[in-house]
Amino acid sequence: MEIPSSIDRAVATESRIPTQAGRVAGSTLTKKKKMWRIWAGAGFVILLLAAFGQPLLALANYAAHSALHSHILLIPFVSAYLVYIRRDQLPRRYVADLPLGIVLLAGGLGVLLFTYWLNFAGRAPADNYYLVLLTLSFLCCLAAGGFFFFGRDWMRAAAFPLAYLIFMVPMPDAMADALETASKYASAEVANLFFQLGGTPFLRAGLIFQLPNITIEVAQECSGIRSSWVLFITSVLAANLFLKSSWRRLVLVALVIPLAILRNGFRIFVIGLLCVNAGPQMINSVIHRRGGPVFFVLSLIPFLLLLWWLRKGEIRVRPAESRSAS
Repeated sequence: MEIPSSIDRAVATESRIPTQAGRVAGSTLTKKKKMWRIWAGAGFVILLLAAFGQPLLALANYAAHSALHSHILLIPFVSAYLVYIRRDQLPRRYVADLPLGIVLLAGGLGVLLFTYWLNFAGRAPADNYYLVLLTLSFLCCLAAGGFFFFGRDWMRAAAFPLAYLIFMVPMPDAMADALETASKYASAEVANLFFQLGGTPFLRAGLIFQLPNITIEVAQECSGIRSSWVLFITSVLAANLFLKSSWRRLVLVALVIPLAILRNGFRIFVIGLLCVNAGPQMINSVIHRRGGPVFFVLSLIPFLLLLWWLRKGEIRVRPAESRSAS
């Protein structure tokens, strides 16, 4: 009776060997496919960078010499870091999504051809619209590569880091002018309120404030659009990193706008008080000409307090939800 038992075990062992070998071979093949997709995706990005080399260099040069767009140089690194810290959350199985990839690639190439056609036809876009269109074209082609080589699930998991690249697109000049105009009028209203609360005697005519020994005008440069835009971009990043619920994220980002207006109005109020109490020469002082970063840092205090309060409320809700679930 023992001999058949030994033979059965030997047969069973031999029958398992091909199965295990097949699994190992299948696993090796899967790893090779993954590596092929990763290297192919990297090659696609390199080709894309080469194809858009001239526009991207022009964008970098433009950002380096623009106070409003200097943040563009940091955006790709921030996006890459976000992908890196979330690498464990990204799907390991890559399934190409050809329809979405083709649509995005066609859109990106269409914008590229349209932009160059305008240039060759002597109808080059005015102001910075040329860089706006080319950057949008580059981002569309980059997203198309993601769908081609990694698939919809991977792109969904990496949605925020990739969407954050939209801040690489320069703000169109018309949009910047409109925001600056709206900001300076809103800031003048807040400054008017601060002067009233501070008991400072003044007369106002639109954007002009007549103070006891000086007349100041809220100019385009006083809009604070640069620091407000940076604060907005920072709030989008902070909301995604530190908050989980959608409404808390929305609250943090939305309150950046009134916070920026309050900061600008307070800056006008402070400069006005300095001119009244220390002399009109303070209009040319460092706090007026170079004081933007100081007031930006001051605006970070209520911003961080709001972020802390929202995060604290979120942390307090999670244990309550876990207790109710148990």
